[in-house]
Amino acid sequence: MKNPWTWVPTLYFAEGIPYVAVMTIALILYKQLGLSNAEITFYTSWLYLPWVIKPLWSPFVDIIKTKRWWITTMQLLIGAAFGGVAFTIPTSFWLQGTLCFFWLMAFSSATHDIAADGFYMLGLSQHDQTWFVGIRSTFYRLANIFGQGILVMIAGNLQVIFRNSIAYSWSLLFYGCTGMFIALWLWHAYVLPKPAEDRPHDDIKPSVIFQDFLGSIKTFFQKEQVVIGLLFMLFYRMPEGLLAKVSALFLIDAAHNGGLGLSPQEYGFVQGTVGVIGLTLGGIIGGMLASRDGLKKWLWPMVCAITLPDIVYVYLAYDLPSSLSIINVCIFIEQFGYGFGFTAYMLYLIYYSRGAYKTSHYALCTCFMALSMMIPGLFAGALQEFTGYRTFFIIVMALCAVTFLVASLLKINPEFGKKDSE
Repeated sequence: MKNPWTWVPTLYFAEGIPYVAVMTIALILYKQLGLSNAEITFYTSWLYLPWVIKPLWSPFVDIIKTKRWWITTMQLLIGAAFGGVAFTIPTSFWLQGTLCFFWLMAFSSATHDIAADGFYMLGLSQHDQTWFVGIRSTFYRLANIFGQGILVMIAGNLQVIFRNSIAYSWSLLFYGCTGMFIALWLWHAYVLPKPAEDRPHDDIKPSVIFQDFLGSIKTFFQKEQVVIGLLFMLFYRMPEGLLAKVSALFLIDAAHNGGLGLSPQEYGFVQGTVGVIGLTLGGIIGGMLASRDGLKKWLWPMVCAITLPDIVYVYLAYDLPSSLSIINVCIFIEQFGYGFGFTAYMLYLIYYSRGAYKTSHYALCTCFMALSMMIPGLFAGALQEFTGYRTFFIIVMALCAVTFLVASLLKINPEFGKKDSE
């Protein structure tokens, strides 16, 4: 068995990069290439779709080929998608071309997630799975910092070097990402172990898989709290669903449009570094407290944490501070609150998934999680353009009442989440 340190960190770093490219870097790219906020949020929100429908094909990843094969193949496809984006940016059909390859990247990334998480359980002993769970999360977060932070900073520096040639600079950046993924593909093709359990299941018929999938869906919607559970999954993050994409555009938009006018280098540091650190710390502290006292005790502090810090964007939109330090503090507070409050959401998905078909039900929960961000994002940019940044952020704050409402409907066992509970 090969040393897990040789492949677990790089595997989850590779898992994080395409996701952040599709969900965040694409926003900055399209903003700099001149698309409106309404167009940007509409087009990029559809890229959530592969994660929404991921359970539809995840069972077939288990029976067709090995998970090792899926991992290396998807990494090669992700590299090709990066190359396709790089190639089409300077062309006259840049919008159609880049969206096409971002779609390829999104589907390949979602499939890579399925295979990587399954391979993690096959390639490690139970003890090592527990030991490396923090390592995999850390390197996934580092991928977020690298993607939102360093890569965006590099794009900004390239624009300085090449005298503000935006398309050429972004093209070079994506060609660099292509090379990085070819290197990751070669590395994992060599270093990933070949566990005996990782084999195609030719003896399992697709019809059996499909029937089992239908059975899991049926029992999912027969749960006792199904209506309340679905309302919580879809609406708990409604304010964040509106805010997530528009906040990034607000940070880089020009001052005459009501934005803060950050350069790519400044944005990379503020959102990609300080913001991700705040998000990570909030998640860690939230997990520690919930594991000590249970989800029920910390539910309302977490509800407040995920909603109330959104007011920093109201302040930023009205004051338009020029101090990078003030902006950093505001983004840290908002992202820390989101990380802390998001803990309640993830724990509830686990709580709802208990019982038969636990794995399948959790996968279905993650579908609704992705849908909860996709739907508000589709019209967030159009709403912002209609109202302006200031009014938009006030609307986001008003909709925090929806989060409080759906949280108030939950019925949670006080013992759930505690260290000594089942």
